[in-house]
Amino acid sequence: MSWFESLILGLVQGLTEFLPISSSAHLRLTAAFADWTDPGAAFTAITQIGTEAAVLIYFRKDIARIVSTWFRSLYTKALRSEQDAKMGWLVIVGSIPIGVLGLVFKEQIEGPFRDLRLIATSLIVMGIVLGVADRLAARDEEGGRHRAVRERKTLKELGVKDGLIFGLCQAMALIPGVSRSGATLSGGLLLGFTREAAARYSFLLAIPAVLASGLFEIKDVIEEPGHIAWGQTIFATVVAFLVGYAVIAWFMKFISSRSFMPFVIYRILLGIVVFVLIGTGELSPHAGESAGQ
Repeated sequence: MSWFESLILGLVQGLTEFLPISSSAHLRLTAAFADWTDPGAAFTAITQIGTEAAVLIYFRKDIARIVSTWFRSLYTKALRSEQDAKMGWLVIVGSIPIGVLGLVFKEQIEGPFRDLRLIATSLIVMGIVLGVADRLAARDEEGGRHRAVRERKTLKELGVKDGLIFGLCQAMALIPGVSRSGATLSGGLLLGFTREAAARYSFLLAIPAVLASGLFEIKDVIEEPGHIAWGQTIFATVVAFLVGYAVIAWFMKFISSRSFMPFVIYRILLGIVVFVLIGTGELSPHAGESAGQ
């Protein structure tokens, strides 16, 4: 991997991680379109640490309050009913599905799941799901001639069942093209939560999953050196952090008053383009894959 490739891939990671369009799919497609070698699941997982560092800084006050209250609630009974203590448990509960499924399907994630036909299918299908969820949320928020405005749920109403469903939605993002934020936002909207509530819990829920995945991949790379270019990967991670922080700030403002339909249209069109390119022979389903995949 050249330094130019790492710069572009870092930019792509930072720009797409928090938008409901799938960063792993865009990293894979960028390499395929540019005729580069697929950066691989390890590169994706490690550069995601950069974007999650952006989450840690952007939500630092919320995270510090949740972690502090949760730890103190372990030995202070009065704090166990506090929202922050509950949120700590809900993040833990919601992280279980992706932790278990990530280990079970590790080989598929690093191999068959990176087939461009599967990625294109995931882009289109999850685009439609996000579109339906977004439309239902808009109907509740806007009401209509024969419908009253319906109040949607906030994080105070998030329960264990909701947390597990959010967690299962997040686990779907193990398939490139699904999108972690796209799946959890769709799940949250279908459960009746506001856009802001779904997005905030989605960001918090991603922290343990992404950090654990990145550290797990680092451990594997250290044990089997030579599979990743460390200098370029670290550079891409820093770029992803800087760009990712700016994207979070923009996205949190965007969702307060805007529909997700631009992302829905983009996902569906991109998926169709990939299928057309594959169907005409302009692009191989395995374009850019390294010999080890």
